[in-house]
Amino acid sequence: MQNEQWIADRALLQRSLHDHPEWTQPQLAAALGRSLGFVKKWVKRLRQAPPRDMSVLFGLPRGRKTPYPQTDAQVEERILAIGDEPPENLKRVPGPKAILSSLPRDPALQARTAPLPRSTRTIWKILKRNDRIVHPTRRVHQPMERPAPMSCWQIDCKDASTVPADPKGSQQHVVEILNVVDMGTSIVVAAHVHAHFQAQTALEAMAEVLTEHGRPEAITFDRDPRLSSVAPVDAIFPQPSSAFLRAPVVLGHRAQRVSPAATRFERVCRKVPSHPQTRMEAFA
Repeated sequence: MQNEQWIADRALLQRSLHDHPEWTQPQLAAALGRSLGFVKKWVKRLRQAPPRDMSVLFGLPRGRKTPYPQTDAQVEERILAIGDEPPENLKRVPGPKAILSSLPRDPALQARTAPLPRSTRTIWKILKRNDRIVHPTRRVHQPMERPAPMSCWQIDCKDASTVPADPKGSQQHVVEILNVVDMGTSIVVAAHVHAHFQAQTALEAMAEVLTEHGRPEAITFDRDPRLSSVAPVDAIFPQPSSAFLRAPVVLGHRAQRVSPAATRFERVCRKVPSHPQTRMEAFA
């Protein structure tokens, strides 16, 4: 909006110069309601332009008129060499900032008169142009086919958000629900409620579910340490739930949360209507 007003004032000044060539610059500034500096600047430009030229009203182009300075070939080679073989006993791959600080001290560039880069962005462009910085490609997720009904389950532990925090006890994870959902139909097979699920209680709940509903063809779950084989660093025993699910009578597969089926499972867990409202209701 401001730019449009400037163009209108320049057009009015151009017309005033054509209609009233005898006016002085202070008179033009008073007629336009603009400063004397504005009038002096644009009177000079308008008189240098052809008559009735409208392109002059939009101002001069703001693009760069000279090409960007190019880095010397030897300097670029030294930048790549420093990145490939870190100097000064550097025990890591140097980034643009470390390379920029090493260039003035490089022995091969002491006798060179070519200017050195002064910005890390210049070095970053050189490294990227020569494939020293490679951006990971975007992972394309493949959709999973829906399995047959009641043939594949997914299990996960979710917090019962409807239960308020205990003022004298735990503020989070007051009540947890182990949901078992069928992947083919999104039917909730079982939902076990516990104050705090751990490896033992999760194993007991899964054993009860398998005893009641039988064994499916596959069970998928995320990297929950109570269920998966990714044990904590300080663990001195294998995960019993994972060992139980990998037994000959049960086939277990780990699933990532990024899979479409896992995302659907998360939505199903949030929509389970049997969430308790209090701790007494949860264990009633």
